[in-house]
Amino acid sequence: MHEIGIVRQLVRTVTDFAAENNVDDIREVVVDCGELSLVIPEYVEELYPAVAKGSILEHAKLTICTVPGMAECDNCDEIFNVVQCRGYCPSCGSFDKTVLTGRDFTIRQIVVPE
Repeated sequence: MHEIGIVRQLVRTVTDFAAENNVDDIREVVVDCGELSLVIPEYVEELYPAVAKGSILEHAKLTICTVPGMAECDNCDEIFNVVQCRGYCPSCGSFDKTVLTGRDFTIRQIVVPE
């Protein structure tokens, strides 16, 4: 389960940001989790409270947004969802593709009270 390392890094990154910007309260952290990132959102949600405990994020909500794994077929230029189409182009059946989105796990937003 590599998600624990990802959650630790998430908490560390947001905590460092808060310290550098004199932020003492964070309400929510919004992250984007790509369908092709190999990160399991349910594991991240499960681990987050334990990893965030004792930090500025202890009471902050974690919101995970799924980014579809989209690709462009190298043979016919069709754009398709890799997961829904099981890796094959729905137009020509080719497996040759260039992945466009859905590989990353990124922090999109840190919400602080006004």
